[in-house]
Amino acid sequence: MQTFAENVNHFNSKLIIETPLPNGVGVMNPFSDPKVYNLATQFYRKYYHDHKIRKLILGINPGRLGAGLTGIPFTDPVKLLEDCGIPNQLKKVKEPSAGFIHDMIYAFGGLEHFYTKYFINSVCPLGFTFNGINYNYYDSKQLESAIKPFIIKSLRQLLAFNVDSSECFCLGNGKNFKFLKNLNNEMHFFKKVTPLPHPRWIVQYRQKQYQYFIHEFIATLK
Repeated sequence: MQTFAENVNHFNSKLIIETPLPNGVGVMNPFSDPKVYNLATQFYRKYYHDHKIRKLILGINPGRLGAGLTGIPFTDPVKLLEDCGIPNQLKKVKEPSAGFIHDMIYAFGGLEHFYTKYFINSVCPLGFTFNGINYNYYDSKQLESAIKPFIIKSLRQLLAFNVDSSECFCLGNGKNFKFLKNLNNEMHFFKKVTPLPHPRWIVQYRQKQYQYFIHEFIATLK
């Protein structure tokens, strides 16, 4: 039986979108860079080298400054080095959402403890750009429709890991949650999908309530 890490690394190595996308939309696949794939492999071997059962936390899709750089959702190059102890030659940019998630994880009990219980990925595990800027899978109905089969295939693959499907946590209680909830009603992946506010929204619009949302996340996840 493969470890959780081996499953994740194999999953990442095979990610590809074969469906034609709307004009101007490009795919962001960090794992096409061997150096990034190697960093992600190190990360998952460090924290997921076991057969533990975990619940999924699903964001939207990789962004250019977080998972789009490191291959690890909500872990930017600075967090990868300073928090995870994995040296890297990536440009040392900070991603606000990564800062919130790592602060929450430390409040939860630390990286080792948190990652034995949860696996963070995305509704769509590859990211997008439109005319060179970040683009979410739901930013156009044409894109959403085009990549829906890829999302379904990816979620089926994730659920074949040691995943607890009784509950999935969705980061983003607006469009991301609406899409995932509707998809789950159709496909019955999870018994329950629980929304949480997206870290980017918290950092950008609710900075004064930062600690409140840290506690909300922990209370909901526990």
